[in-house]
Amino acid sequence: MAKKNKPNQRVFAVFGLGIFGRKICETLASRGAQVIAVDNHPAVVERIKETVMQAFLLNSADEDSLAQLPLEDVDEAVVAMGDSVEASILTTALLKKCAVPRVIARAVSTVHAQVLRQVGADEILNLEEDAGVRLASRLVAPQVLERIALSREISMAELYVPRSITGVKLEELNLRRNYEINIIAIKRITSDVDETGNPVRNEQIIFPSPAESLGESDVIHIVGTNEAIDRFRQL
Repeated sequence: MAKKNKPNQRVFAVFGLGIFGRKICETLASRGAQVIAVDNHPAVVERIKETVMQAFLLNSADEDSLAQLPLEDVDEAVVAMGDSVEASILTTALLKKCAVPRVIARAVSTVHAQVLRQVGADEILNLEEDAGVRLASRLVAPQVLERIALSREISMAELYVPRSITGVKLEELNLRRNYEINIIAIKRITSDVDETGNPVRNEQIIFPSPAESLGESDVIHIVGTNEAIDRFRQL
């Protein structure tokens, strides 16, 4: 494997090249990372090989096969396979045995996640569970467009501006003191007409000053405790 070209350039290994794994490879590569892609299906390896630094056709759940990989420069590995629980567990355990510094593994059930933790996974991704939580949150609070958990108690949320505070300057609202939340960005959406008379939608991201006012069509990104966010959205 080629050595890192820059001192801060990171190397990632992705195991399992289904839709999820392939998207990880493509995104990492597009952002300049060195990516090693691994799967035991020839078609998917062939499809990704022009995108990543190296692509390997092998069974990562087999220790002898895994030993063929250049893992010594890998900073993080992602075990993305979801169709074989046994393979994902064995691959995770073998990667930790090979001293890969950080292994992120996809789980398809709670039991699967527990076993992955037991064999040494540093982080667990339970996509089905996370999707269920996001859907339930959106159904309960449809005005909240997205909510990302930063910890068990603190989240970042994207939501429409409550009507009761539109047109008011942020310094007058004093959101940190009065509502225990911080606005970190405003997405300002405006409509215009192009030269041919067709409507055009424009989006501007604003990092607000205290003198900024919130418009009715603005979407705001806020950070706070889950309780504070729920109180704020009910204004």
